[in-house]
Amino acid sequence: MKNNIYFIMMALAVLSIGVMGCKQQPKVETPAEDTVVVEQECPYLATIEAYLTNELAKNYAPGAVCIPAYSVVGIDDADEADIKVWGDWWVYNYDIYGDDTLRTVSGGNHPGLMHLAKAEEGYTVTSFEQTEDGAGNMESAKRIFGEKYDAFAAVNGDQKVKDSVRAARIVKYVKDEDLPYTKLQDLGMEPVDLPL
Repeated sequence: MKNNIYFIMMALAVLSIGVMGCKQQPKVETPAEDTVVVEQECPYLATIEAYLTNELAKNYAPGAVCIPAYSVVGIDDADEADIKVWGDWWVYNYDIYGDDTLRTVSGGNHPGLMHLAKAEEGYTVTSFEQTEDGAGNMESAKRIFGEKYDAFAAVNGDQKVKDSVRAARIVKYVKDEDLPYTKLQDLGMEPVDLPL
């Protein structure tokens, strides 16, 4: 019950943040007492979600559905030919268990910088600068995120923030698609109620 209340409170906090355009984003206090940009409505996110789902998710064991989760920590859209969106990008593939449960099959973390360009209809991802795995991870993250590194490190290093953002993205997906899923189950864990 305590875990469900935590998910509900964090998801409501994430979902209640409005967007005042994409140039100046609202900031949210994280449990690590740092700030991070949280996006809800922005014209670039549909393109980025499609890239995560269609390009990155295929590198993992497939599921019935892919629901990306992400925290955007910076946007520079001054140049429509090279729009930059820095974020902590996650890919999660899920199978359907029973009538109401999304069960995690696979997924992974891909922090970095998405480069987009304005296209005839909407936007397109032109390239993706991703942090390195292993020994080069921190150095590459500092290079890619630059002055946004502290905001990235705050959200990437805080499991509570990641869990709340993930829960909010699942809830949004379930509601947008009008699906009957009410629970989430990770490998080796008991199902938890989604904060619907």
